[in-house]
Amino acid sequence: MKGLILSGGKGTRLYPLTYTLAKQLVPLANKPVLVRVIETIRDAGVTDIGIVVGDPTADEIMHRIGNGDAFGVKLTYIKQPSPDGLAHAVKISEPFLGDDRFVMFLGDNCIEGGIHTLIRDFADSAWNSQIVLKAVENPRSYGVADLREDGSIRRLIEKPQDPPSNLALVGIYMFDSTIFEAVNAIRPSKRGEYEITDAIQWLIDHKRSVFPYVHGGWWYDTGKPIDMLEANAAVLDELRPDIAPDAEIVNSEVDKRVTIQAGARIINSTIRGPAIIGEHTVIEDSYVGPFTSIYHHVTIKNCEIERSIVLEETSISDLPARLHESLIGRKVTLTRNNTKPNAYKMNLGDNSVVRVD
Repeated sequence: MKGLILSGGKGTRLYPLTYTLAKQLVPLANKPVLVRVIETIRDAGVTDIGIVVGDPTADEIMHRIGNGDAFGVKLTYIKQPSPDGLAHAVKISEPFLGDDRFVMFLGDNCIEGGIHTLIRDFADSAWNSQIVLKAVENPRSYGVADLREDGSIRRLIEKPQDPPSNLALVGIYMFDSTIFEAVNAIRPSKRGEYEITDAIQWLIDHKRSVFPYVHGGWWYDTGKPIDMLEANAAVLDELRPDIAPDAEIVNSEVDKRVTIQAGARIINSTIRGPAIIGEHTVIEDSYVGPFTSIYHHVTIKNCEIERSIVLEETSISDLPARLHESLIGRKVTLTRNNTKPNAYKMNLGDNSVVRVD
């Protein structure tokens, strides 16, 4: 079996953070989302993985992720010349996938508990496809599955006004080689893309067996800031805390749910977990609250921050109010001016310089 990760897209819903950073490389608990996807597939026993990339983020992803040796997998990059849809990404991946069964995973998804059971169920079946579904509160906002009495999928409906179920597609799929018949048969949708839901519906209409896998744990599509923060909180809550031997903690209170990575320094500060402090980061005269991820080589002085993500080589200092539910990009300088607002809530892109009035 092989893996296929779809890692294109500009991440427009995460602007300005993703003006200069691929959305799949934004870290959750100090590990890029795409790395988490690779490890999820690897931990299910699949080590031959293709990654579909496209402009303008292809070069950055290939440079940051490499050939897979660091993760114990073999990676093959597949360039999608234009963003023509998920089914098109499958179509151009046929030379890599061949006749093998494969798991397809959207590169900005984060799921609890891995996909071991999904892989096993599909491997032990004669099904042509298995689709991961998740019960959601607002099915009108998703692609939704209508199931037959035998449990198979009858049809997929995109954002239905009258949903036949509350089971939404979450962006994880299992296919055999019959999917290539489907992606070669369908036509572009009204928005000009080859839709994977149309390809799956083609399988259903042509009497192929398509069954669901209903996921019981949490799942996040990290395409929006609030979802990125929620996913970060969920991952931090699962993290096994650890303090690196060379981390320095001076006159500070660090609770047992905090991870502190190599070379970090905590001085005259309080850290409440779940939280993670990255390599060679300095926290001084500050409070870092729950569900906060601070990446490497960051400096935070005389500040309070919680439920936020701060990327590498950023400096935050002397803020008069707590920073809350914020995404802060790379190499940002955030400091105070002379006036005193009560609170701040910000999404800042890379290399920003902000002085708060």
